[in-house]
Amino acid sequence: MANIKSAKKRIKVIAKKTLRNKMIKSRTKTEIKKVLTAVKAGAPDEARAALQNATRYIDKAASKGVYHKNNASRKKSRLSKLVNKVGA
Repeated sequence: MANIKSAKKRIKVIAKKTLRNKMIKSRTKTEIKKVLTAVKAGAPDEARAALQNATRYIDKAASKGVYHKNNASRKKSRLSKLVNKVGA
């Protein structure tokens, strides 16, 4: 356990930031799963709607620093490829 006041504060701040990052990451993963479920079901309209939502959450996560911008871009690209295959 930390003895210095500033170190104690850092522990609290880090815990708060970790929780925030977990919440953002969890929500993003949920949205991605919705896209995958729609693709598996073979529903192109649902998949497109879910993709739009997932893209929004992935972008938000990237802007907040939860995901690296290249990682976010890769996730969006792979999802849109899947959705395009279903639509074709």
